Amino acid sequence: MSAYPVDRVLDPVKIVDWAIDTGLYDIAYSAWGWPLAEIVHFTGLTLLFGSVGFFDLRLLGLFRGIPFAAMHRLVPFGVMGFVLSLASGTLFVASAPDQYLYNPAFQIKMVLLALAGVNMAAFYLLAARRLRGLGPDDAAPWQARVFALVSLVCWTGVIAAGRVITAFRPPAWFWCAWCG
Repeated sequence: MSAYPVDRVLDPVKIVDWAIDTGLYDIAYSAWGWPLAEIVHFTGLTLLFGSVGFFDLRLLGLFRGIPFAAMHRLVPFGVMGFVLSLASGTLFVASAPDQYLYNPAFQIKMVLLALAGVNMAAFYLLAARRLRGLGPDDAAPWQARVFALVSLVCWTGVIAAGRVITAFRPPAWFWCAWCG
């Protein structure tokens, strides 16, 4: 009998088997695999938070004088940063799923990541068009400022939760709401 509940949704053994079959496991546990993945992950976060954070701060009223169109040119850097972080994060989770899936800090990070994505989609659907006619010294509409504030809180939380993951390593911390 296992000390842990059975996870019928995210089976860590199947995830590790997949990581072994795809070679991700060998990459992660090679001499330089994990350190290089950490470098890629933090480089991605820097690009992502640097571009998104700068844009959000401009929406909140800082850096007036910089046109919103110029700020929007940073979006490809943010996307590239997200892709780098996603790829390296996938390597981490696939090679040690039990250390991530049942970790409350990781779960909080994933919730905040999802909220940041929903917030971004809502921003582009509801507020981004209003920025097109604004000059470099104009203030963003209040709706755009709310989206910017939510974005900054979510991304700061994603980074903070990511740093705390190592403090809550299972089996000392095991939390699985979906396990039976």
